[in-house]
Amino acid sequence: MTPEQLSVLAALPQLALSVRQPWVYCIFELGKPVENRTWATKYRGPVCIHAAKGMTTNEWYEGLDTAREAALTDISLAKKKFPAGKNDLLRGGIVGTVDIVDCVTRHESPWFFGPYGFVLANPKPCEFIPVKGALGFFDWRKNLEATP
Repeated sequence: MTPEQLSVLAALPQLALSVRQPWVYCIFELGKPVENRTWATKYRGPVCIHAAKGMTTNEWYEGLDTAREAALTDISLAKKKFPAGKNDLLRGGIVGTVDIVDCVTRHESPWFFGPYGFVLANPKPCEFIPVKGALGFFDWRKNLEATP
């Protein structure tokens, strides 16, 4: 890696959270303000978002349906496009950063279906970095995949 590439990596948060597509796309492109989880967290602060490798066709359709529902209450979403197909989405690496600002059991957003929601702020996409995912919060630098 070049010194410039190493500098970019060093500037990213240490912790990452794996999120399945198309929810990653929804966070960065459609303004999804909450990430649903079955577990709570007390962590607050910046994290990298890792786009998990796996995604089923049903997950893609569920994301599409939720985006359509969200567009009913947020007119700005009506102008945005959902990916044409599940193969159009990045998977298997770091794609950006967000700040986790709260963990809730209720949220007014149509994107929330719980039981817990990590409230997200300041989504910032980054250059794709191939990384093996993990459960929970993880130190993504320990999972960097070798590049050819």
